[in-house]
Amino acid sequence: MAPVYDNDNVFAKILRGEIPCYKVYEDEIALAFLDIMPRIDGHTLVIPKFPARTLLDADADKLSELVKRVQKVARAVKDSLGAEGLTLLQSNESAGGQVIFHLHFHLLPRWEGIDLKPPASQMESPEVLEKFQTRIAMALK
Repeated sequence: MAPVYDNDNVFAKILRGEIPCYKVYEDEIALAFLDIMPRIDGHTLVIPKFPARTLLDADADKLSELVKRVQKVARAVKDSLGAEGLTLLQSNESAGGQVIFHLHFHLLPRWEGIDLKPPASQMESPEVLEKFQTRIAMALK
């Protein structure tokens, strides 16, 4: 039996406004916000507003609309931060490295010679998050 979507996961709570986030983009399909424990400066998450546990159980038509938003936000992250590249990370189920069971995409701006931090290794300060939030959000206007 396939695992069931949990309406009480942290991203569902963010979508309902029960937990705050550093939002950079929102429309009827997606919400994008900064990871509060970033692996690199500007680490951004894009999540669907529809319930989906993983990429594998998401409705294909809704997923195609979501990916358009992922691309749009990825361009803004890369361009606004002057990144030399970008890593897109998407994990499915515990064995695949997924920790929060709501479909999400990690956008990781990259620069030569700067390694990613380990996942969930350090909470970033609000001041730093607000700085990146402003830069990325402005690029999406």
